[in-house]
Amino acid sequence: MTTQPDALPVVKTATELWLVRHGETEWSKALRHTDHSDIPLTERGRRRARALRASLASQSFERVLTSPLSRARETAELAGYREGVQIDEGLMEWNYGVFEGKTTAELAHRLGSFSIWSTPVPEGEEFSDVAARADRVLNELEGTGGRCLVFSHGQFLRILAVRWLGLAPANGRLLAMDAGALGVLGHEHGYPVIRAWNLAGPPPWASAPSQAARAGRPGE
Repeated sequence: MTTQPDALPVVKTATELWLVRHGETEWSKALRHTDHSDIPLTERGRRRARALRASLASQSFERVLTSPLSRARETAELAGYREGVQIDEGLMEWNYGVFEGKTTAELAHRLGSFSIWSTPVPEGEEFSDVAARADRVLNELEGTGGRCLVFSHGQFLRILAVRWLGLAPANGRLLAMDAGALGVLGHEHGYPVIRAWNLAGPPPWASAPSQAARAGRPGE
């Protein structure tokens, strides 16, 4: 007997979300967990943000939203969005509590093992709270009926994407998203899908050899 997979609900909306992670900062370059520390973009991060114009200029968006943190707001401005951008507190990065500013390697050495996806976060935000925030953002945008552009942060956008798909938030660990990269969430035959992910640089987003060599380094 063939077992059928659980059916996903059909989403009856035309909403499409374009997601942008902010450009590189010194902390993202060093792979440090960065939440509410307002670390500015590096010059490389600014160049990557400007390069997004080639991907976004031909699109029209019903709404453009950004995290209130300066690295996200500056990315939006450099990508061509200075006016009509809504600041949304719900788009803040995961509050890492005592892990703020530390790398995974440092924390693994101290704690014996570490993953932000499975380790409780003292003085920070519960994993379930981050997922609930993502759900609230999706519920707010669901009725837009058009294309929306969101500038936010790596871990939060990964959770937002898997919640779009109706999956458990821990699955966000499977979706790497580099600094300054773009993802697109849409629909196919009424079902939520990821139409594009972790695109960087000018179209057609072909990785240069140097980029391919660094593919295993998160946070760049």
